[in-house]
Amino acid sequence: MDRIDSAIRKERFGFIKLFNLKNLFARDKKAPLERRATPRPANGYDLNVLIIDDSRTVVFAIDKLLKSAGFNTAAAYNGSDGIEMAKRNPPDLILMDVVMPGINGFQATRVLRSTDETKHIPIIIISGNQMQTEKVWGQRLGANGFLPKPLDRGEFFRLLNEVLDLRQYALN
Repeated sequence: MDRIDSAIRKERFGFIKLFNLKNLFARDKKAPLERRATPRPANGYDLNVLIIDDSRTVVFAIDKLLKSAGFNTAAAYNGSDGIEMAKRNPPDLILMDVVMPGINGFQATRVLRSTDETKHIPIIIISGNQMQTEKVWGQRLGANGFLPKPLDRGEFFRLLNEVLDLRQYALN
């Protein structure tokens, strides 16, 4: 197939340049091939993440990001449902939006921290409001981290690694 493609290119453009997916993106020869600080385990992580956000678009995007990295996910679209889901089937991590109808993310975090079944679960607050007061308020309520929207992929996985200590899974 490559010879046929090369012949067509030579005939059409007057030169041959081999093209394949391996050389599609330029790569610095000095840069390491693995861009992750902690390599992913081959079979994914055996970790469940509960996403609590009223925006179906945000839930879809975070769900896709986490599943592509090998995590299992579940979603709740308001604070009350998120609290009930966390109590019924405690996840390994909760990603919590702040502004939601009914119980907001801060109130839900307070409830989760005061409940025996859920007080050990790490919570990362995710907010479109990047004010320092939200970060401080989240920390005072017991959140383990804070991320502003839109999410920076590198910072997102750095914080997940910090909160969940993903190195232990990469070694298995």
